[in-house]
This record gives sequence, C-alpha cells and structure tokens, in this order.
Amino acid sequence: MKPKASPEYRSNSAPISPEGATLMIASTRNYVAYAWNFLFNHEVSPLRNIPDVGIRHYVLQVLGFMWAVSSSIAIGSYTFLAASVIGHTVLIGAAAITVATLTAAANSPKLFIRGSSRRNDGEHE
Repeated sequence: MKPKASPEYRSNSAPISPEGATLMIASTRNYVAYAWNFLFNHEVSPLRNIPDVGIRHYVLQVLGFMWAVSSSIAIGSYTFLAASVIGHTVLIGAAAITVATLTAAANSPKLFIRGSSRRNDGEHE
C-alpha cells in the first residue's frame, strides 16, 4: 500500500472529476451499445452463423419470448416473496406457541391454575 503522501494515492471517498465522470459514462454507454448489438443485431451476434435469415429471426424471437416469460415469473415471485415470508413466519410462530403450550400443560399443569383468583382449595378469595 502506498503512503498517503504519494501523488498516486487516491482514497475511495475522493470526488470524481467531471472529465472522469464523462469517461465513465461514455465507457458505460459503449458497453451497453456493444451488449445490445451482440444480443440483438443478427449480423454481429453468434446467430450470424445460421445461414437462413428467417430461421435466425425465429431463433431470436423464441429467445426473446423465453426471456420475457422467465423475467415476468421472476419479478412476480419476488413481488409476492414478502407476503409469503410473513405468512410462513406467522404459521411457524403459531405452531411454536402451540407446542410450547402443550408441553407446558403436560409438564406443569399447575402453571395454568395460577392467577385464576382462587385459593389453593378452589374457593374465591
């Protein structure tokens, strides 16, 4: 690790210059454009090796449909994940309380008699 006095040292919290931000945005834009062309341009993607343009288009459509369906299923399951987690937590909690109650009733039934406003002989006070 270089000492802090070194001119090459740059902490993670140092601000990015406007030129650096412009370069970062430009490189991100170039990456997105390259990825888009690689996937959707039939003259650039590996689908270019399929000689028939119609089959090439069909394969691209099938892949697009597959990704649309799988993405919508994933997003739908993520949406209902919180409700599912809460519901399962409530069910598991109810089961745990039931087991604890039944275990306490079996091991020490007098636990349930205390606080009923009766004396030990069963009469009111």
